[in-house]
Amino acid sequence: MLALRLPPDIEKRLDALAKKTGRTKSFYAREAILRQIEDIEDDYLARKRLARGGPRAAG
Repeated sequence: MLALRLPPDIEKRLDALAKKTGRTKSFYAREAILRQIEDIEDDYLARKRLARGGPRAAG
């Protein structure tokens, strides 16, 4: 179980989307997390490596 507070404008948008589509707000919150978690994890690892002077990817 996860409870979170959203800014009022985001809460209104989420509520409107849920009503328009017949899905729950939880469905869309879960979708948003699933779509973003890998990017957030990658960012965290990159910052951690940079902070300790770890190897960088060749680009």
